[in-house]
Amino acid sequence: MQSVTLVPTLVGQIYDRILSEICDGTLPANTRLIQDELAEAYDVSRQPVQQALALLRDRGFVISAPKRGVVVAELDIDFVRSAYEIREVLDGLACRLAAERSPREAGAGREILKRGRAAVASGAVAEQIAEDIAFHQFVNALSRNRAIEEAARPYWHHMRRIMGEVLRVDRGVDARVWDEHAAILDAIIGNDPEAAERLGREHIRRASIKFVSKLEALRRGADEESRKRSLARRLR
Repeated sequence: MQSVTLVPTLVGQIYDRILSEICDGTLPANTRLIQDELAEAYDVSRQPVQQALALLRDRGFVISAPKRGVVVAELDIDFVRSAYEIREVLDGLACRLAAERSPREAGAGREILKRGRAAVASGAVAEQIAEDIAFHQFVNALSRNRAIEEAARPYWHHMRRIMGEVLRVDRGVDARVWDEHAAILDAIIGNDPEAAERLGREHIRRASIKFVSKLEALRRGADEESRKRSLARRLR
C-alpha cells in the first residue's frame, strides 16, 4: 500500500477526513458515501473526493455496492485475524531488536505509559487508542529496523478502526493492557531480548483473541437484530 503522503495534498486531506470518520464511528459500516454530499461538506470539488474514495477502496475501507455506489466496508473478521497474526510476528521482532539495540533510549516510553494510563482513567477512548498505537510505534522505532516500520504502517489505521469499533461498546481499554506495555518496556530497558519478544508476542496474541471474539459477538448481535427487523416487516 502507498502512503497518503504520495498523493496530492488536498486529496490526502480528504482521505484523512473520511478515514477518521470511518475509524471513529461517525461513518459506520454500510454508510453510503455520496460524492456530491462529501464535496459540499468538505467545501471542495468532486474530483479530490473521487480520488480519495478510490484510495480508500484500494485499502479496503470502502467498497462499491450494487445500486448504492460507494459504501463503508464492514470489518472483515478474517482480515482482522490475519492482521493480528502479522502484528504478532512484527511486534515480537521489534521488541527483541529494541532490547538488543536501544535499551538506553527506551526510558522515554515511560511518558507514553503515563499518558495511556491517564486516558484509561478518564475513559477517553480516542486517546486510549492513540496512545496504544504510539507505544507500539515507539517500540518499532527502537528496533532501528525500517523494514519493520514500513511493514507495520499499512495496518495502523485498520487497528485504529478495529479497536474503535470494540472499545466504543466496551467503553474503554482494560487497564491491564498498560501493565503489559510496562512489562514489555521493562524487558527492553533491561536488555532482555528473549523476554521482550515473548512478552510482545503474548500481548498481541491476547489482543487478537479479545478483539476477534468481540467483533464476532457484535456481528452476531447485528445479524440477530437484522433478522428481527425483517421478521417484523413481514408480520405487518
